[in-house]
Amino acid sequence: MKSVILAAGKGTRMRDLTNEVPKPMLKVQGRPILEHILEGLVAAGIRDVCIVTGWHAEVIEGYFGDGSRFGARVAYVRQEVQDGTGKAAEPARAFVGNDDFLLTYGDILVKPDTYQRMLARWRGGNFGGLLTVTEGEDVTKGGLNFFDAGFNLTRLVEKPSAAQLDELRATGWLKPGQPAWYNAGIYIFQPVVFEFMARLERSPRGEYELTDAIGAMVASGRTVAGLAIEGRWVDVRDPEVLASLQA
Repeated sequence: MKSVILAAGKGTRMRDLTNEVPKPMLKVQGRPILEHILEGLVAAGIRDVCIVTGWHAEVIEGYFGDGSRFGARVAYVRQEVQDGTGKAAEPARAFVGNDDFLLTYGDILVKPDTYQRMLARWRGGNFGGLLTVTEGEDVTKGGLNFFDAGFNLTRLVEKPSAAQLDELRATGWLKPGQPAWYNAGIYIFQPVVFEFMARLERSPRGEYELTDAIGAMVASGRTVAGLAIEGRWVDVRDPEVLASLQA
């Protein structure tokens, strides 16, 4: 198992905090967000890691080097054009090769054992992908996911509008008292996912969406497992969230 970490963005919502560093290098309790992620991956036995860099790439590359002081083997690829989540991992395709890989955004913090739980779920079935979810978030800001009795993905809706949510309630997809599963931004994929990424068309937002590739995988008959995050899940999206993590 390999891992790809997406860390190319500036993080404009961080305002001046990311003028000189990429958002994943902002510090939480004295260490970069990326270091917390890498530490969790290594603890789960994932040591071959590729970091997709872009904005101030040299800051990330200079800090982590070859990864040896963190117990990992770290490679880097540059994302030259940022045109949506559906294309963000493509620069790492050669690194992944024929191996399964864990994909995570570089600003998502979870308990380290989350990665171990993901691997256990992955090894427990014949899956084309695995998608993590969490409860209690505003699904209009991310992906809304639906699962069958085996907690395998049946449908996902990217950033549903209020009108779409009303329709989902009216048609019985969203039921009172049941969780609205929010996309948690950490995945495992077989390398076949790159074929689905390559066929993506731009969404109405003008971007390539990873969720469209995942939906196409499900439509093609591949099983995408779900896994609910237990304990901490933090999208370090803005200065207020970052400040709340320093205690």
